[in-house]
Amino acid sequence: MAIPRHVMAEIRYGFGLRPGAPTHDGAAALLASLDRTDPYLTVGGRADFATRATLVQDNKDARRARRKQEAGAEEMYKSSVSALRKTIAADIKWSVEAAMLSPQPFRERLVLFWSDHFSVSGPSLRERTMIPDMINGAIRSTVATSFPAMLRAVITHPAMLQYLDQSMSVGPNSEAGQAKKRGLNENLAREVLELHTLGVDAAYTQADVREFAELLTGMTFDADGFRFRPRMAEPGAETVLGTRYGRGKATLGTVEKALRDLALRPETAAHLAGKLITHFVGGPPNPGHLDQVASAYLENHGALMPVYAALLDHPAAWRGEFQKVKTPFEFIVAGFRAYGIPHKTLRQLEPRVLTRLVMRPMAAMGQPYLSASGPDGWSEDPADWITAPGLAERILWAQMMAARFGDGVEPAAFLARTLPGVASRALQRAVRRAETREDALALVLASPEFNRR
Repeated sequence: MAIPRHVMAEIRYGFGLRPGAPTHDGAAALLASLDRTDPYLTVGGRADFATRATLVQDNKDARRARRKQEAGAEEMYKSSVSALRKTIAADIKWSVEAAMLSPQPFRERLVLFWSDHFSVSGPSLRERTMIPDMINGAIRSTVATSFPAMLRAVITHPAMLQYLDQSMSVGPNSEAGQAKKRGLNENLAREVLELHTLGVDAAYTQADVREFAELLTGMTFDADGFRFRPRMAEPGAETVLGTRYGRGKATLGTVEKALRDLALRPETAAHLAGKLITHFVGGPPNPGHLDQVASAYLENHGALMPVYAALLDHPAAWRGEFQKVKTPFEFIVAGFRAYGIPHKTLRQLEPRVLTRLVMRPMAAMGQPYLSASGPDGWSEDPADWITAPGLAERILWAQMMAARFGDGVEPAAFLARTLPGVASRALQRAVRRAETREDALALVLASPEFNRR
């Protein structure tokens, strides 16, 4: 049974069907949605960078006062933690809302993809407070422009600089290096080469990593955002992949030239094409599909709209059954969409309810919010998501949703509108024979068909 094109568009390239929401009938409609203004790029009510930086600094000050046992320090600390938690709760609610309600679900999936490609984890409240600013300001703002622009925006964002310790990296022969004897840190240089551009199997050497790390010195940040500090930067020329960059005093322009060159290399085109296809369609990629996407990238100098067109304009993009498994975030958003939860209901969810419905289940299913285990992000392997504990949590969540939002929902109609042309006869039969309405509704969200994309 062939899956209808509009259903595949919403499930494979979006977050699933939503009652009353328009669908996108194929590649042209998905691409056209990216040409429109992003309704969530400048949405009001989000904390800006300055506000987030102030909250982080307040928490640092409170922690310092607490260690010194200063008067009022404990209350100051509790207040700062509460402010950070409220900001994070607002961020997760905003992320769910954008994915659930945006008329441009393909854009939201792309934001999610690139956020994972440039994965930044936040083990502490302070770090998790800064990551959404990077996602919104550096990724969402460039998701339909070009990869070189996105790379530059992400690599210079304070969240990335802090995560990979770049702000501590000092050129050995710089003024700061000579005065303070602080060392070179290769974390950012290695991840840009290995994960963000060329790929782990590309032909770069340890010498390339080190010289690129020296080239990146001077990039740091303060409470106002990104800063390039020449006194921390290694002077002289550096050679990366056979190209010499800079001479004499280091400049940010030299760094930007190197980043652009890396972004436009054939290895980068192949690496990004493979990741896009694997993420949306499944792997290993069809060779013709891979060549088409990589060629579009190189021919258009990293412009992303032609890349997305090449991704969608290939028979492999619309062929076969769903191979991928929804991540916990995608699964939860798809469940919210299936029930057609109103905007007002989502906006009015109290933090404790949001924790119970979203944050705690995501962690239990294996995807704690903004806390991937490393800079390589979340796994693309379906087997890593459908584990015995993870599947048990998905079933529990499906039952909780049925109990909370299932009043008045008729199971057969719910199945028909959620998985049209996708639900197997076995699932249809199981839903009909379920002992209770809540059991039947839970079966839909817990089914293999709903969990795949």
